[in-house]
Amino acid sequence: MAGAKNHQYHILPPSIWPLFGAFAAFVLAIGGIMVMHSYPSAYLVFFSGLALVAITMFGWWAKVIQEAHAGDHTPIVQLHLRYGMILFIASEVMFFVGWFWAWFDFSLFPSHVEAVGGQWPPKGMEVLNAWQFPLLNTLILLCSGCTVTWAHHALINGDREGLKKGLWLTVLLGISFSFFQAYEYMEAPFPFKAASEGGSSYGGAFFMATGFHGFHVIVGTIFLIVNLVRAYKGDFTPKQHFGFEAAAWYWHFVDVVWLFLFASIYVWGGWGAPVHG
Repeated sequence: MAGAKNHQYHILPPSIWPLFGAFAAFVLAIGGIMVMHSYPSAYLVFFSGLALVAITMFGWWAKVIQEAHAGDHTPIVQLHLRYGMILFIASEVMFFVGWFWAWFDFSLFPSHVEAVGGQWPPKGMEVLNAWQFPLLNTLILLCSGCTVTWAHHALINGDREGLKKGLWLTVLLGISFSFFQAYEYMEAPFPFKAASEGGSSYGGAFFMATGFHGFHVIVGTIFLIVNLVRAYKGDFTPKQHFGFEAAAWYWHFVDVVWLFLFASIYVWGGWGAPVHG
């Protein structure tokens, strides 16, 4: 029959979202540049771009969910979606490799960084106590990895209540992590400033690495909240739940990155320096 579908691939119909998303990213980038250069109305442009990006994400991903409900996500399409998520997480890993590289470059070769005086951490600098809030946040994320795994196994075994409870606990643990990290930042004894402005390479590397991780925790928490809403709406089946799997993979990635951050920045990176508080 002419025009009949004789394959398992999903041929996408024309969509406005790629063009709309490109325009949103352009506005956001221009707004960011304007903010950096203190142009008038810079924040208006920046937040307008941010809103357009949020609209793109909501509209585009809602369309993907509709396609899943329509049966367009055949086994081979689901496989390719998983490949895409794996490659995305791999790119995120390399993003953090850059921050770890900077940290170890400063810490292993402090004589190359004039601002730290040949010593790491810089002489006289107080560091955060790794065995207080950082350790608590480590335990929180380890527990959240268990709860999201519980939710996943509940979903696979058709336990909808277990799925919801596991997601609720994971979301609450993610919010708790962000709360304690924000408090830790407010209590940090070193600023996020350049050395020429009274800061140090230690503070810059610390806040960039841990701050971007904190941003990823917030993104992952939102990801899980969306899945929790979908769970209450009756989405996901034991055989088709890629949206949940993607969120769980992303959350485990966030957990693993934090373990490396805790060990290398909080414990090893502050070794021998006076502890704040």
